[in-house]
Amino acid sequence: MMGPKQEAQAALFYEFSLEGHVPQDHLLRSIDRFVDLDDVRQYLAEFYSHTGRPSIDPELLIRMLLVGYCFGIRSERRLCEEVHVNLAYRWFCRLDLSDPIPNHSTFSKNRHGRFRESALLRHLFEKTVARCIADGLVSGQRLAADASLIEADANKQNSTPKEDWDHSAIDPNDAPRAVKEYLDVLDDAAFGAASEVEPKFTSHSDPSSQWTAARKGPAFFAYSTNYLIDTDHSVILDVEGTRSIRQAEVGSVCTMLDRIKDLHDIDPERLIADAAYGSGPMLGWLVDRDIKPHIPVLDQAGRTDGTWSRTDFEWDPENN
Repeated sequence: MMGPKQEAQAALFYEFSLEGHVPQDHLLRSIDRFVDLDDVRQYLAEFYSHTGRPSIDPELLIRMLLVGYCFGIRSERRLCEEVHVNLAYRWFCRLDLSDPIPNHSTFSKNRHGRFRESALLRHLFEKTVARCIADGLVSGQRLAADASLIEADANKQNSTPKEDWDHSAIDPNDAPRAVKEYLDVLDDAAFGAASEVEPKFTSHSDPSSQWTAARKGPAFFAYSTNYLIDTDHSVILDVEGTRSIRQAEVGSVCTMLDRIKDLHDIDPERLIADAAYGSGPMLGWLVDRDIKPHIPVLDQAGRTDGTWSRTDFEWDPENN
């Protein structure tokens, strides 16, 4: 017998539990067991005012960012929409059915404000690495280094060629945030001081980004995210952001190795990387620290500028 037609009819009262509507094998349940954000409020306390309206709970923002990372939701506007309608996301973020979702602008406000000023995201990352070490997931002996390109929110139409670019003409008092940050890191080894070679183009909106054709296709503005990975269980031990230029990426490996030594007392036995890291100074730096480099040597014997190359010479044992 055919049953009655299903029609939406609002009830006066509901008995509903989010806990009962999230499957036991859901990914977020597995992640939730290991998420420890108990110290976030105390860590950020000095960056909040003692007056004014109550803020959005910072733990809620971090949990929402974790949802976006785990499920590939890159847009914060869309992330807010997804958390609003998804019961599992609400459960993970400790939101009831009637709790409002923060506005998407809250994320950028905190990211460029108290999250950056307090280095909260770095704190949480290092805390996670320390837990992986404590649980035996990191040997610290066999590490690998590499970099990934992150496309910047900039385009060539709003840029200046290197022969016309003059950073000394910029008024810091009238510059937007990204330009002020560019001026602040002109002498930083990971950015302005990474190379004496000027980029072919410099973006007006994001001058710290690097004009690059590293993907062997059309050039674009980008940054590099550099990783130091323990190969035993593929745990990322450290990260460092730089310009997308080889010298900055190579230098970041030294920075990360020094940092994991200071933070976690890790002295690796060997380092694996591609030929981009095989310069003489880099290999020498590793050997001086008793780290065996498993890195192809960066061979620059061939010359394309008209000068003599190594193949133009022959060894004369009688006269040498």
